[in-house]
Amino acid sequence: MSEHLLAGVVSPIVRQSNLGELTYERLKQIIVAGSFPPNEKLTVRSVAAALGVSTTPARDAINRLLAEGALVNEGPKTVVLPSLTMETLDEIAATRLALEGLAAERSVLAILRTDIAELEQMQKEINAGLDREDYREVLKVNREFHFLIYRRSGWPRLVGMIETLWLRVGPSLNGLYPDFAHNRRGVSNHMAALEGLRLKNGAKVRAAMEQDIRDGYVRLKARVEAAAESGRL
Repeated sequence: MSEHLLAGVVSPIVRQSNLGELTYERLKQIIVAGSFPPNEKLTVRSVAAALGVSTTPARDAINRLLAEGALVNEGPKTVVLPSLTMETLDEIAATRLALEGLAAERSVLAILRTDIAELEQMQKEINAGLDREDYREVLKVNREFHFLIYRRSGWPRLVGMIETLWLRVGPSLNGLYPDFAHNRRGVSNHMAALEGLRLKNGAKVRAAMEQDIRDGYVRLKARVEAAAESGRL
């Protein structure tokens, strides 16, 4: 990705003391949100320029994400966001169902009215993004919607494990669109989750979020299989 295009996706980091950690967290959030599709190329220089940092924290952030499997080396100065294989997709989907289902069910123990109001506003933003075909914004807000719920589980280690899974699957979520914009499956699942949260019904919230994962899996599976057949994997 060119520096110009990358700059259009991210905003510079405000200077603070722990610049390395901030750079890593910002780049991780961008990947989790699905801002970049699979096979997108990143360089230390482009990341540093877009985030407004020197090459050292940019390189450190990329190296950490390489170690976590969120990025893979393509050359001495270039990394890419890896595509999903069928085996990887199956493993991630099964693990997401277990972990995200648990976090969703526990969320009713601490969810607040203000949280629900915030989630409702997020859903309005998602709907508006779908209407104008701004799928990058949809993915960004979708990530915020899910993780607000998961954080209310009260188990930060669980949320951390979920985030690691999203690091790997986030780029491929671009493959859900425009199909998900037309059938609005994700919208239906989110509305069911909101109803469960209002009722403090953990099982209902869990079922809605698990269905969201299953619906996404079906679409991603078709994409991965099509890519494999065409020899792109």
